Amino acid sequence: MCWCLPVITGFVLVGVPYIVCFVAQWIFGLPDKPGFRKYIEALNPRRIYRLTFVTMDLLKYFYYLRLYYQIKSWYRNENNSQHHKKGIVYGRRGNKLDYYYAPRRNKYRNGLPPLVVFVYGGAWSTGHRSTYCLLARQMAENMNVAVVCPDYSTYPKGNVLMMVQDVVDCLVWAQVNAPTFVFNKDQIVLVGHSAGAHLATLATLLLLDTREELLIEPKLQQEILHSLRGVIGMSGVYSIMDHYKHEQRRGIEFISCMSRAMNGEENFPPYSPMHIVKNISADKLRRAPRFVLLHGGCDIVVPADSSTKFYKLLSSLSVKVSLHLLPAVSHTDIVTDLMLPSRRFYDPLFVCLHSQFLEILRNF
Repeated sequence: MCWCLPVITGFVLVGVPYIVCFVAQWIFGLPDKPGFRKYIEALNPRRIYRLTFVTMDLLKYFYYLRLYYQIKSWYRNENNSQHHKKGIVYGRRGNKLDYYYAPRRNKYRNGLPPLVVFVYGGAWSTGHRSTYCLLARQMAENMNVAVVCPDYSTYPKGNVLMMVQDVVDCLVWAQVNAPTFVFNKDQIVLVGHSAGAHLATLATLLLLDTREELLIEPKLQQEILHSLRGVIGMSGVYSIMDHYKHEQRRGIEFISCMSRAMNGEENFPPYSPMHIVKNISADKLRRAPRFVLLHGGCDIVVPADSSTKFYKLLSSLSVKVSLHLLPAVSHTDIVTDLMLPSRRFYDPLFVCLHSQFLEILRNF
C-alpha cells in the first residue's frame, strides 16, 4: 500500500490536469497542426502547464454565482418592467436590444436625457444582454441616462465585421427611435467592456473613416458619428496582434475564438484599432469623439498595456483621450462591481465612470 499515495498524488497533480486540458482543447479547438501533430502539441507539457493555470483561474467564477442568480431574478421579475422594455428587434440581422428608461427626464432643459449604448464582452463568442440588466439599471438610475444593451452576432453566428455592423445598426436604431423612446439622439456615448470595448472602438473608427464595409450610406454614417459624444472602453482589446501573443503565452490561442472570429491571422491588422487609427487622415481624426480608457491593474485576461499603448498612440495623434488605471481591479470586477452598490469596487468604479461621462458631455 505504500505505493498508493504517490500514485494518487501523481494522478491528481499530473493526470487530472492533462485530462481536463486535453478535453477542453478537444471541445473548443485543438492546435492548428497537421495530422497527429495537433494531438502531440495538445499534450505538450508546456501547453498543459499554461492551460492548468487558466483553468484554475476560471474557478473564481463560482464566486459570482450569487450575483448570477440576482441578475436572473431581477430580469425575470415582471415588476421591473417599469424600468425597461425588453426584446426590441433592431438591425439587418434581427438581433434584439433592451432599453432602460432614464428616471428623471425633466432634469434636462429639453427633457431629453443622453443615451448610453453598452456593448458587452465575451471573447467575441459569448454573452447575452440580460446578463447586464443590473449594470444598465445602475447606469440609468445613478447617471440619469437612457441605456441600450444590444445583443450582436457573436461567433460562430457572425464574424467581427458583422458584430461591428450590428453595433452600428444599434446606433441607426437610436437615430430612428429617439422620438418614440424620448432620449437625445445627438448625445450618445458608447460604453464597451473587453471584446465589447474593441467592437465599440472599431465601429467608431470605421464610421470616422466612412468605410464601405459597413454597408451604410456615407451621409448616414456621418450623422451617426456626429451623434457620438464619446467612447468609454473598459479593459478593451485594441491590438489583436498583441492580444494573440498574450493568448499564446497563456496557451489558449486555439481554444479562444478570437482568431476564428477575425477570419484568420491575416485580418488581425484590419480589425485592430491601433492599426486603423494610424491610417486615418489627420483631418478625420480631428472629428473623432473623445475616448476614455479604463483598465484594472489586476487584469490578467487583457493586460493593462492594451489600454496604455492605445492611449499613447491616440495622444501622439492629438486625439482627445484619457486613461484611468484602477488598482486591484480585475478583468471581471470592472463590470460586475458596477452592478450592485454592495460590490467591493462599486464606489470607485462608479465615480470614475460617471465623472468621465460628464466630462465627455461637457467637452464636446
